[in-house]
Amino acid sequence: MQRGRRLRHDPFVRSLARETRMSPDTLIWPLFIAEGENIKEPIAALDGQFHYSPDRLSEAIDEGLEAGVDKFLLFGLPAHKDAVGSGAYDDNGVVQQGLRALRAQFHNEIYLVTDICMCEYTSHGHCGVLCGCEVDNDKTLPYLDRIALSHARAGADMVAPSDMMDGRIGSIRRALDEAGYTSLPIMSYAVKYASAYYGPFRDAAGSAPAFGDRRGYQMDFHNVREALREAAADEQEGADILMVKPAMSYGDVIRAVRAGTNLPVAAYSVSGEYAMIRTAGKAGLIDEYRVMCEAATGVYRAGADILITYYAKELAGAMRAGDIG
Repeated sequence: MQRGRRLRHDPFVRSLARETRMSPDTLIWPLFIAEGENIKEPIAALDGQFHYSPDRLSEAIDEGLEAGVDKFLLFGLPAHKDAVGSGAYDDNGVVQQGLRALRAQFHNEIYLVTDICMCEYTSHGHCGVLCGCEVDNDKTLPYLDRIALSHARAGADMVAPSDMMDGRIGSIRRALDEAGYTSLPIMSYAVKYASAYYGPFRDAAGSAPAFGDRRGYQMDFHNVREALREAAADEQEGADILMVKPAMSYGDVIRAVRAGTNLPVAAYSVSGEYAMIRTAGKAGLIDEYRVMCEAATGVYRAGADILITYYAKELAGAMRAGDIG
């Protein structure tokens, strides 16, 4: 028998010999909270995903828990937008409402991560405060601090800054510590590329920029060494988890970041990745389930410890069934 055949022949031995291990504990499911009441609306750009109002968000949590997913990343869709994204740091903002509603119902059964950014809340759709037609990095930092503090007060277990402003991890860490939230961890979108894969999310979150693009503060997808500099800077400023986004086409970046840190590494399998697999599967062009499993395995194999994915429920089922993991 040829080398390795004995390990591949028997399914039980094959499982024992797997080099890449996955668990539902490492999955995070992104959810969209829309301002209003009694809302559960399908998201056209993300088939199978929904907008939930705070009073119905528990329906998604119940589905996640039933599937074995207990960690969630929350995004907000406010009813009102303005130039400084004030709805993002309003203590009665849509994410804050969602946090309080979930905390009242689920207590410590679930783990809630909140996205810290301004693009969903600004009238111009950019991730910070503008100076003319450009985002002013330093003027944006105090606003990000206010968002993080507001989420902490409402019951967030972790904050995840996605804005890509320089220095925001240190600024948020200081603000949280000074307010007494010294144990609240930060998952940094440390390596976030200016990617075309975000299209469905921007439709789902109403966050497309009104003019220009985000290449001035998100990363050039040609660069890997820049990713390592960004990750190292965020680690030095106090990040607890480093994220790479997107995931599917960035396995080399995930591996490079993994090799350069002892912190946990997360990868975000973004909306475009989900939509491609979902759409091709529904069209009968691929086996959606198997491609979903293979794509997720590739992210973990590259070195990710945590996977943020719209397929979280389905992947948890696949892990439980032994099809992956």
